[in-house]
Amino acid sequence: MSSETSIRPRKSRRVTLLLCAAAVGAIGIAIFGVVDRAKSRQEIGAWTNEQAVPTVRLVQPERGPAEAQLVLPGNVSAFNSGSLFARASGYVTAWNKDIGAHVAKGDVLASISAPDLDQQLEEAKAQLVQLQAAVEQAQANADLGKVTDQRTSRLVAQGWSSAEQGDTDRLTSSSRNAALAVARANVTAQQAAVSRLQELARFEEIRAPFDGVVTARNVDIGDLVNAGGTTGRALFQVADIHRMRVYVNVPQAFLGELKPGIKATLRLPGQQEAFEAELVSTSNALVENSRTALIELQADNPDGKLWPGAFADVDFHIPSDANTLRIPTTALVFGAHGMRVAAVDANDKVALRPVTLGRNLGNNVEIESGLSLSDRLIDNPTESTQTGDVVQIATAEAKPPVVVGAQKDDKVAAKSD
Repeated sequence: MSSETSIRPRKSRRVTLLLCAAAVGAIGIAIFGVVDRAKSRQEIGAWTNEQAVPTVRLVQPERGPAEAQLVLPGNVSAFNSGSLFARASGYVTAWNKDIGAHVAKGDVLASISAPDLDQQLEEAKAQLVQLQAAVEQAQANADLGKVTDQRTSRLVAQGWSSAEQGDTDRLTSSSRNAALAVARANVTAQQAAVSRLQELARFEEIRAPFDGVVTARNVDIGDLVNAGGTTGRALFQVADIHRMRVYVNVPQAFLGELKPGIKATLRLPGQQEAFEAELVSTSNALVENSRTALIELQADNPDGKLWPGAFADVDFHIPSDANTLRIPTTALVFGAHGMRVAAVDANDKVALRPVTLGRNLGNNVEIESGLSLSDRLIDNPTESTQTGDVVQIATAEAKPPVVVGAQKDDKVAAKSD
């Protein structure tokens, strides 16, 4: 009996100790869970507060290059270009120069047979001879009238002839002098007619108007050509290509920087070589539809590598202002207060600043005033961005908080189960 009684109290004490230990462990686990949950709530709150501050990416102004880049399409033309039409009607008897031929001023390109013109010239020359003979005849009559008038005047003064006869001889002399003047005027007029026909006869030969290259020949032997035609295809086209003209349509925004003397580089498709050109003049007028102005550049072409009618990319070498900065267009803030940027100070606070814009370069824009190189600007600012806002600078991707307490609670719950 006594042994059984002693064993029971020992078992009851062990049970009591186990129950107390279990109670203490449960209380500890509960306390640890409560503390850990509070800590997790604090971490979540801190992370939420951080997420409430907007994260922004910054950009900084940059200086532009020493030369502003401006590339525009241009058209290459000959320094001089002539379209030769017929000034004499007839048939082509020969042509001497084909396309690509280098010619000098005065070289005969083609010959025209114009028999009608030749006959008119011979007839005019014959009429000139007749009129010159008429002048000699009128001169003789004038001399005779003058002598007769002088003789009659003396006889009238001496009383040997009547006054009526004296008046008749005097008026006859004046009439013959007038006839002589008419004859001389007719000779002058006929000489002009002969000269005109001689000049037209010179057009029976088509000659080069200047040194150059034949770029087109639209005539063959036997073709009938008519004088005075200026429509349709010319008989020949000659281009002076020792120096070329390049025409470019420039937008209005760039005209203030393009002055005579500005250099440019020409690049033609299919050619590796670049050519230097210089701006010489502008049209001083804008085309209303495109708001562009036509400018002219000139380039030396000693080797003839530049051809009339070619397309070229014209790269202008425009000196750039060292004080002009560039920023991405995405850093601009458009609003009722004008153009501004959102700058960030050392305390990561926003300050909206007005700026003066220069040229729009597409992805970038020039800033003439309002910024310095050290300024930090928000890229893609939101419409709600205001002066005084605090922002967070984007350095690395933000990681979501890890809820440790919740994971441990789940483990405790699993154990209790």
